[in-house]
Amino acid sequence: MSISPEEFDSARYRQVMGHFPTGVTIVTAMVGDQPAGFTIGSFTSVSLEPPLVGFLPQTNSETWAAMAPAGKFCVNVLGTDQGDDCWRFAKKGIDDRFDGVAWHPAASGSPILDRSIAWIDCAIDSVHELGDHYFVVGRVTSMSHSDQEPEPLLFFKGKLGVFQLLP
Repeated sequence: MSISPEEFDSARYRQVMGHFPTGVTIVTAMVGDQPAGFTIGSFTSVSLEPPLVGFLPQTNSETWAAMAPAGKFCVNVLGTDQGDDCWRFAKKGIDDRFDGVAWHPAASGSPILDRSIAWIDCAIDSVHELGDHYFVVGRVTSMSHSDQEPEPLLFFKGKLGVFQLLP
């Protein structure tokens, strides 16, 4: 059974999809000599051979529009102590997102947030427009993770939370 466009309830769709927990990332790149980035929950591994990852920014994202010409980006996987970064980088129209945020450049020059529990540096492989989002596929060029036991930040039903291992 399919739902007609007239019957589709976008608020209900968001509510239902909110029941699927996601990890929280900040995708970063350099725009000229300035760091730029935004929060993304729609991040995924795409392929092992070749190593590809993907994320889905909105087609009307001014931040993505500014970052895309760089041709490269870094995905920063957030830990539980980075809730402040999650919300800071999720806001629209903020030019000072990096104020007070410690970072260093990846080999590509894209920012690696110092507190991230993992990072994946990429070159853009392809970009596909799908509905109101782009599907950005990145070819992994370098990556690393924290040596400490990671505590990933999760997004669930509009709130941040933590992951707990079952016994």
